[in-house]
Amino acid sequence: MINPKENRDTSLIHRTAEQKPRRTLSHYLIGRPLPTADAPHETIGKAVGLAVFASDALSSNAYATQEILVILAAAGTAAFGYVFPISIVIVALLAIVVISYEQIIHAYPNGGGAYVVAYDNLGKSPALVAAAALLTDYILTVSVSVSSGVAQIVSAYPHLFEYRVPIAVACVGFITLINLRGVRESGAAFAIPSYFFIVMMFLTIGTGLIRVFTGSLGTVVNPPEIEHFGEAISGVTAFLLLHAFSSGTAALTGVEAISNGITAFKEPRSRNAGITLIWMAFILAFLFLGISFLTREIKAVPSEAETVISQLARTVFDGQDMPYLLVIIGTTVILILAANTAFAGFPRLGAMLASDGFLPRQLTFRGSRLVYSYGIVSLGALASILIIVFQASVTRLIPLYAIGVFLSFTLAQMGMARRWWRIGQLEKRAAQPAEAHGEMTYDRRWAVKMISNGFGAFCTGIVMCVFAITKFRDGAWIVLVLTPTLMGIFIWIKRHYSNLASRLSLENYGEPPPYHVRHRVLVPISNVHQGTLAALRYARMLSDDVTAVHVSMEPEDTEKVRRKWEIWGRGTRLVIVDSPYRLFLEPLLNYINEILSNRQPNEAITIVVPHFVPENRLHNALHMQTAEMLRRELLSTPGVVITEVPYQIP
Repeated sequence: MINPKENRDTSLIHRTAEQKPRRTLSHYLIGRPLPTADAPHETIGKAVGLAVFASDALSSNAYATQEILVILAAAGTAAFGYVFPISIVIVALLAIVVISYEQIIHAYPNGGGAYVVAYDNLGKSPALVAAAALLTDYILTVSVSVSSGVAQIVSAYPHLFEYRVPIAVACVGFITLINLRGVRESGAAFAIPSYFFIVMMFLTIGTGLIRVFTGSLGTVVNPPEIEHFGEAISGVTAFLLLHAFSSGTAALTGVEAISNGITAFKEPRSRNAGITLIWMAFILAFLFLGISFLTREIKAVPSEAETVISQLARTVFDGQDMPYLLVIIGTTVILILAANTAFAGFPRLGAMLASDGFLPRQLTFRGSRLVYSYGIVSLGALASILIIVFQASVTRLIPLYAIGVFLSFTLAQMGMARRWWRIGQLEKRAAQPAEAHGEMTYDRRWAVKMISNGFGAFCTGIVMCVFAITKFRDGAWIVLVLTPTLMGIFIWIKRHYSNLASRLSLENYGEPPPYHVRHRVLVPISNVHQGTLAALRYARMLSDDVTAVHVSMEPEDTEKVRRKWEIWGRGTRLVIVDSPYRLFLEPLLNYINEILSNRQPNEAITIVVPHFVPENRLHNALHMQTAEMLRRELLSTPGVVITEVPYQIP
């Protein structure tokens, strides 16, 4: 066995590379590369953090009320009066979820949200369920928010309806590009549109409420044709109300994003993230309740031809003048930029899963702008595929949406409830109540907090079940199938990395093989020329046991090779393999396999292949890629090394 403490033969030299990346087209698109030392300076404050992480939750106000109406419309316009009571229940649920995530932010300051909470308190399987649900939700967040933003454009300009899919895909590409520039730059770019939306919606709701109380607010003029989802029914039923409630819970999507991206905030990051979460909750609650209340008052109707926000704005401002256009612009921009919340959360969660071995390790790589570039690009591509498949229809995408969010909500709160129970047990083992055990510290209010989180888990669990039942036929079954499928993929990737690590581990490795072994070198040749001789010279540098191999397909060509070899081969052994059927690779591989089957212990075999490198790369297509073919065939063969000897041809 090797004792690492006694193995001091290796010298260590530590250098810092002075080379900087060469300027390329990507520098103009995403900015100059940033050194790793700049990472602490790429964090964001509360104001920018609200724009980055809360845009999804805030933008859901643009379609959550409409989605409630879409379901209620099945029972006729008389059912629209339930939209405000349903919204009140949803806001109460929002308060429960926000209290839980406020605790998560302070308990787990390194981010990860529901995944980390579940892993730490419930185990690997629940954590993978939460991770699968969150990743699915982030992809759907981009698809739904961008599609809803494009729907606002179509409301103002109906002739663009047939172009909504390419417009939506182009918007996803634009947001992907902006996020590749870095968290700080993308946050600064999205801050102004986000706050513009908040100001315009506060102005719209405030004006609408004043007109309601003064009795000057009318109803929608020339409302669009009512659209409803599912079959028409004769009256309001409990199932219909639950169905509408589950659609409206889309307003809560994005609440978890801040807990996943705590590391993006400036220090003290937990405090800054927690304050941002509270800001977001109050703004979200006011906007959602205000829109739902005014929607009922103006008798707005659900329609893909004109959104509820459009009907509300033109009713409050008496037409489609400048205030109306500003509301539509602000709503459109925030809906499209709401996808930025997913772009802030998905790459970080993906990197965390990848570091734990459940996703490809490439997702942990930070690009030139210190962001997880592979995760950002992957999210953009997957969301674009969904937009194309579902034709940028918000109503068709919504059934896939919130079930994953509430699954992660439930697991997060269950995890926190168990964490508080574990903290409560510290009192029995601690010499003093304040003694800390690991990362947990005894808290005298642990029982209250445990009950709070347990009640929250119960509520969100009920909502998740309601959503799964009411939306099952509408498409929720896809998520119920996709989540275990993703879990299977996570486990398969983890098993691969674990097996690879065990095979590469130096634990119990024993003595390494001796460096001095028998070395046999094979040089495949098709002709004798300067490139062949360059490969032969290199082969003779490796070993004295060198064999050139020529596959004979035409006797005349083989005779020329033999005569030239007698002159230039310098006594090196030449093996000619006849190929009656003019095959090249198969006879060569058969000969190599014979050598491998008869090789001695500790004998290494190297195949040296001449490789022409023409000045014009297009000329590569005119030559056989022998080295590449051999590499593909012999890559999994132990004890064989394939070496290319480039020969530059000017």
